[in-house]
Amino acid sequence: MSELNILFDTHAWLWFVAGDIKIDPKIITLVEKSREMNSLYLSSISLWETSMLIKKERVNVNQPTLSWIKSAIKTSNIHLIHITPEIAYESTELPNNFHGDPADRIIVATARVMDLIILTRDHKILDYSKNKFVQTVAI
Repeated sequence: MSELNILFDTHAWLWFVAGDIKIDPKIITLVEKSREMNSLYLSSISLWETSMLIKKERVNVNQPTLSWIKSAIKTSNIHLIHITPEIAYESTELPNNFHGDPADRIIVATARVMDLIILTRDHKILDYSKNKFVQTVAI
């Protein structure tokens, strides 16, 4: 695999920051190469999702949530993509009746508008990519 402009799905970013060993070494190498090329991205909606997961105690961190998020952004060397008018609009116009989860819709719309490849294990996003509506790399 060559260098890609990668948009992390929320869980993929959390696993990467945590150094999760369940991620295929080939994917880790791909992410590291993309990091070196300064081409890793995260939608700002993932920060909200992360905060909710921490609040619900589905993700545990060793410091206050805001401090952890700021540190994780810095150490993962990602570009944060905010929800622009184009992304907001695209999220309401996704072809082929993509499912209704707002965070997933924003992530998919971000990838489409910014021409990024989503790194994910989410089956709904992976299935959606089979119809070429968005590009993905499965982890």
